Amino acid sequence: MSKQQGKKISPIPMPADIGVVDLINNYFTAYNSARLREACQLLSHDVFTDGVTVGVSLSGAMTPAGFGVSALAPLIRNGFIDWMISTGANLYHDMHYGLGFELFAGSPFLDDVKLREEGTIRIYDIIFGYDVLLETDAFIRKILQAEPFQKRMGTAEFHYLLGKYVREVEKQLGVKNSCLLATAYECGVPIYTSSPGDSSIGMNVAALALEGSKLILDPAIDVNETAAIAYGARETEGKSAAVIIGGGSPKNFLLQTQPQIHEVLGLEERGHDFFVQFTDARPDTGGLSGATPAEAVSWGKIDPDELPSTIVCYTDSTIALPLVTAYVLNQCQPRTLKRLYDRRDQLLGTLQKDYLAAKDKPASETNSQQAATYPCGTPVKK
Repeated sequence: MSKQQGKKISPIPMPADIGVVDLINNYFTAYNSARLREACQLLSHDVFTDGVTVGVSLSGAMTPAGFGVSALAPLIRNGFIDWMISTGANLYHDMHYGLGFELFAGSPFLDDVKLREEGTIRIYDIIFGYDVLLETDAFIRKILQAEPFQKRMGTAEFHYLLGKYVREVEKQLGVKNSCLLATAYECGVPIYTSSPGDSSIGMNVAALALEGSKLILDPAIDVNETAAIAYGARETEGKSAAVIIGGGSPKNFLLQTQPQIHEVLGLEERGHDFFVQFTDARPDTGGLSGATPAEAVSWGKIDPDELPSTIVCYTDSTIALPLVTAYVLNQCQPRTLKRLYDRRDQLLGTLQKDYLAAKDKPASETNSQQAATYPCGTPVKK
């Protein structure tokens, strides 16, 4: 067999004092352990570098297990996450930690009827009091009545304001380690939610609407802002990366930025340069959660020339995320914060200007300047 087809596996006994980098580099040799190794190496060598804008999507019950505080917040503070798409549930349960409430490691085999009678909530093997939900809801409803929330806005601005209030509570309570929302607020990292009504946060927004609240979460703002971030990534930074934790709606919302740019707005076809996903979903069921980067190429979501820079690791995200975080914090120098939240208007203005210019350009002029276009008229990337 040609030696060029692979690297020789040379197993050696594992030492007792092994570190995480040595463990992953030298002992994650095959199957999904090898994919995890490749993801760690790609992230540390190519993705988490100065010339890449990194978007992260988050699904699954990650923050109740504490990963918002323990893994994602350190990645944000070190400049490795520039913007995010998250389920509302992850942001809601993340707030429990910022507000000083307690969650506990339990068992997945508890009696749920008894738990209900006792007022205890279970998320698989995480348990906490029903009062945690009620007090978090009360906090949300109280702050949403503040004047800054009484208008139409996108979810990035909404979460930025939430993070601001949560951060103030953390300071008052002496919370040592900030939650995800508070950290994103301090670091200027915009966090979007693809389905703002699909969580307890959205439920409380709806309740206040019955009382006459003027708060309206506008998905069109989110679609345009996220497309503007992806569009500006190559103009200002060089490349765009999609790091996907789980799948679901946040994954699609992150990836659809590219079809929004070329399919809908008629601007240059590009596609994300890097695609790294940790998922337990199968591709053969046709669901988006398990869809491969190769399939994403057909939609224009991924640059076909960058397929070698795409990795899918089929594993539990609660296993992958802490290992990846430990690895890159050890291997990568912190990046300067891009503070994309503060640049949203500028990025959106550029996207709007280019879109309107392309829209108003005569068809004959467009066709004479482009060697090839898609059927919809979108220029094919040269």
